[in-house]
Amino acid sequence: MAAPPGTPGWHRENEVGHERAKRRARRDGALSRRYAGICRGQGDRMSDWTAFGRIDDEGTVYVKTAEGECVVGSWQAGSPEEGLAHFARRFDGVVTEVNLIETRLGTGAGDAQHALTRIKELRGELDEPHVVGDIDGLRERLDKLSATAEAKVGEVHAARSAARVEAIAHKTALVTEAEQIAAESTSWKAAGDRFKEILEEWKTIRGVDRKSDGELWKRYATARDTFTRRRGAHFATLDSARKQAQGRKEELVTEAESLSDSTEWGPTANRLKELMSEWKAAPRASKEVEQRLWERFRAAQDAFFAKRSEVFSARDAEQKASLDRRHELLAQAEALDVDADPKAAQARLREIQGQWHESGRVSREAAAGLDRRLRAVEERVRAAMDIAWRRTSPSDNPLLTQMREQVAEAEARLARAQAAGDAKRIREAEQALTAKRQFLQLAEHTN
Repeated sequence: MAAPPGTPGWHRENEVGHERAKRRARRDGALSRRYAGICRGQGDRMSDWTAFGRIDDEGTVYVKTAEGECVVGSWQAGSPEEGLAHFARRFDGVVTEVNLIETRLGTGAGDAQHALTRIKELRGELDEPHVVGDIDGLRERLDKLSATAEAKVGEVHAARSAARVEAIAHKTALVTEAEQIAAESTSWKAAGDRFKEILEEWKTIRGVDRKSDGELWKRYATARDTFTRRRGAHFATLDSARKQAQGRKEELVTEAESLSDSTEWGPTANRLKELMSEWKAAPRASKEVEQRLWERFRAAQDAFFAKRSEVFSARDAEQKASLDRRHELLAQAEALDVDADPKAAQARLREIQGQWHESGRVSREAAAGLDRRLRAVEERVRAAMDIAWRRTSPSDNPLLTQMREQVAEAEARLARAQAAGDAKRIREAEQALTAKRQFLQLAEHTN
């Protein structure tokens, strides 16, 4: 506590106060220059501030307030007017700072919490002032500014709370999306990219308290790890399935290649078609392996069908030549004069029939019509021969002679089979002999 004025200790303290006053004067001068722009035009108020103070004969400086006078310091460095001006400048510096705080609060350029703290400090200093000026007015002004600052702080806190709630909601939405992706998504590439995007978006969100942020981050990390495990398990299963598919398709390729040289055109073509169906039904191997195996599989099929096409083309050409030859033979057969000389016609027909069978293969559709026309010629020749045969005596009939020779030959064949004791040959010889005897009897009866 300061010594009361007039006591021995007061003078000693007054000297110390004198040095402090000099330092404060230098400091306040710097402060005044710092706020020169703001204080411009306010210099005329210095005389007004000095009106609130006085200095007694011993240098004690007083300031007048509604509660009365109170000691604010001591002045020993000059005249009383200079002393009052000094303490008034200090007050004006405080006023300048208050003006600056008020401006910043009004424009929102300053930190409301910092301004409120400084306002309270200034208000506390005015309880034991060391300046000369309108202390009561400045106290009232600071009280109003304090209320304004508190309101601003409340607004800032509310805004921060709202921003924190919004930031938490934002991160919660990202976490919820990540958890849903981790649990359901099978679009592995797109989902992995989305997790990266969520992480980058996460980094831009500010204002979440540490506890909430930690809990949300833990959920996100868990979702990401869950997705990573699911994706790893999927591709492990996929790799296993692709290896099985590769093994199965290698089997199909091997079989197709083994059939590529086959000349069993029908069965092989059917089997290759079945292999194609099995290929389509089998799961896919990896892209590179699938393509390589498919090229081998397709090459084997192409090789077989190319050779078959060559063979079929050659066969078609051969059948066309055979067909042309049969048309020529049929024209010759249909031109035979059966009625004039049945026997000669029969001999010529047999030659044509021999050439017919030697002409080669033709398609079933083309052969059907030609065969019907040839059989018609055969029927004409047979009918003519029957008529000619009936006109001849049995002894002169060469057909009966031939049939008797065939019966005799069949009897001899049966005798040889019986001598050999071969049951199968005996049975076949007996059947042949019985048939020839029946034909001979029928011919003799008819004749």
